[in-house]
Amino acid sequence: MAKCRISQRLERVESFHVMSLMAEAKKLEAQGHSVIHMEMGEPDFSTPAPIVAAGVAALQAGITHYTPTLGLPALREAIADHYMREYQVAVEPEQIIITPGSALALQLVLSLMVSDKDHVAMADPTYPSTHNLVRLLGGTVLHIPVNEDSAWQLNLDLLVQHWHESINAVLIASPSNPTGTIIADEQLQKIADFCADKSVFLLVDEIYHGLVYSRAPSSAVGMNENTFVINSFSKFYGMTGWRVGWIVAPKQYLSEINKLAQHTFLAAPTLGQYAALAAFQDDTRKILIERREEFRQRRDYLVGALESIGFGIRVQPEGAFYIYADCSAFCEDSYKFSCKVLREKHVAFTPGIDFGNVGAKQHVRFAYTTNLENLKIGIKRLASLIN
Repeated sequence: MAKCRISQRLERVESFHVMSLMAEAKKLEAQGHSVIHMEMGEPDFSTPAPIVAAGVAALQAGITHYTPTLGLPALREAIADHYMREYQVAVEPEQIIITPGSALALQLVLSLMVSDKDHVAMADPTYPSTHNLVRLLGGTVLHIPVNEDSAWQLNLDLLVQHWHESINAVLIASPSNPTGTIIADEQLQKIADFCADKSVFLLVDEIYHGLVYSRAPSSAVGMNENTFVINSFSKFYGMTGWRVGWIVAPKQYLSEINKLAQHTFLAAPTLGQYAALAAFQDDTRKILIERREEFRQRRDYLVGALESIGFGIRVQPEGAFYIYADCSAFCEDSYKFSCKVLREKHVAFTPGIDFGNVGAKQHVRFAYTTNLENLKIGIKRLASLIN
């Protein structure tokens, strides 16, 4: 039987290269090998007990029906309170939209922003789902090359240098995946002001905001009336499998977002929303802060260890749980290098080609989402291959 014709837009979407590495890692583990996983962007900690207890209580109480499309009112209020407490920014609960994870939040907001032939400006390197979603929606990605000199982040000068009138949205991720770097508050405000002057959207991904190890960045919430912020309970709060994220949207776009949400997912998972209510409790926060400190210790160890065996890290990652390291001292192709290390030394990490074009073959991403003992084993294996 002949294969049906698929969407031409889907043909523009690229696969994750790391998925083939993960599949090979699983084969190695099935053969009895111990694989050190530094490719996974998922915390190794289980969901904190107070959050689990809240989810169990909701399930036992028979709370299994849909919530309103835009989310559980109590959770929207709790998130609004969070912005006042953490950032001293006033947000009305009606501006909060609860989504099935931040991936759906990103898709929802981009669906509002992107029409055929619209350009979306973003840093290169960046998280690959972002540019693939833009292509799927019929838009065009404007990759703006960044490097260590700009802390792997966009700044106003770079944006002005690459500007053209087809741009309808600018996207920033801070802390960034894959680099773990943060955009300076003053640069974020300058970009927000520039976008307001140009009457274009600004979309800021803040899903790693809780995982910052030095200065706490400002939120982009409220910087102008065209700025959207997405966040999630997955990374800092350790709720990856619960699938709960959120959007902070300007009031003037709420009806459009509501319409899109109704036809996209109807409502976020009810159980996850009730569990997320416990994420802001004092006992939960104590656990999360302790875990953040452990992530910081892992980062400090891994940066120094990687540098000691020849990787280049000119910019200290300030947040998330990633290190974007220059591997050009001992390879010309980061993907081939990643495959070689996995096959010969059973250490998995992500090649730079998953994140863009700029320096992609000379960089790899390490995720310190495994314990310190495993990180040390991984470094020992890497050093034995390199040396």
